[in-house]
Amino acid sequence: MTTPVLVTGAAGFIGFHTAQTLMERGIPVIGIDSFAPYYDPMLKEARWTVLELSRQLFTGICLDLSGKDSVHDLFERYRPEIVIHLAAQPGVRQSIERPRPYLAANVSGFFNVLEACRHFPVRHLVYASSSSVYGLNTTMPFSEDAPVSRPSSLYAATKIADEAMAHAYSHLYGIPASGLRFFTVYGPWGRPDMAVYAFTDAIVRDQPIKVSAGGKVWRDFTYVSDIVEGILRLVDKPPAAGDGAAPHTVYNIGNDQPEELNRLIALIEGEVGKTAQRIDVPLPPGDIVKTWADIRKLKQAVGFSPATSLEDGVRQFVAWYKGYTGDIR
Repeated sequence: MTTPVLVTGAAGFIGFHTAQTLMERGIPVIGIDSFAPYYDPMLKEARWTVLELSRQLFTGICLDLSGKDSVHDLFERYRPEIVIHLAAQPGVRQSIERPRPYLAANVSGFFNVLEACRHFPVRHLVYASSSSVYGLNTTMPFSEDAPVSRPSSLYAATKIADEAMAHAYSHLYGIPASGLRFFTVYGPWGRPDMAVYAFTDAIVRDQPIKVSAGGKVWRDFTYVSDIVEGILRLVDKPPAAGDGAAPHTVYNIGNDQPEELNRLIALIEGEVGKTAQRIDVPLPPGDIVKTWADIRKLKQAVGFSPATSLEDGVRQFVAWYKGYTGDIR
């Protein structure tokens, strides 16, 4: 990669780390974000400030992808060869309470990106899907061959729609596209609404944490640097058309090792030196009991192999959290 890479959602969690790693490798980045206030925009602004330190490599643009003309103009101006589309409205639970933004960001926004890739052809479109697409499936581990016809939230439904639209555009217009089904990503600069950040923040501040189903919930926690390594390995491996098949594929990208929520809480307690005040609550609507990624397909394609244990990942997250918040206790 020598020409600039377009990274959408560059002020978001995974987008920030992806853009930063590209620039650390000397690759220029065009970073796009709308700074939607799904969570505290100060965190997004802080990430953006870090990216802007690489002035010779980073071009930052505030842009809402749901605006058709602005996306077209962006592609017409920069003609990106590689697009890493990570912009989205995240969150299973909020998609139930406030569904409309999910259609605008996840469906209309991605449609506009696909249209732009159609009119200004790219070498590879890598886009974010989600483990949420597996919905009510119970066969473990989740395989890419499993049906994804029973979503348990609107968020999941929008990601299924994204995969279907990407396949259609790949079939019709020959756009090489790869979807990545992320499994519970965590790490420094992470989202405040997700368990690792939310639990750490509450425990440090002596606030209670809400624990679903007595903590008997399993997630395939995946450290963000492992995720980014998988993304960047995949960028140079666009799928090829053949035997009538579209140049489109989807991959699981996870840790292949589900961990119980109770163990996560214990690790955080050990790192911050405090015991959590727990409030047991039922499993929220739209959530599922267990996720587990079968990562053999991505491992075969690009040698993907996650390297960060939950212990090391939590340790690194808590160290970042203390520095970011100024908490030195």
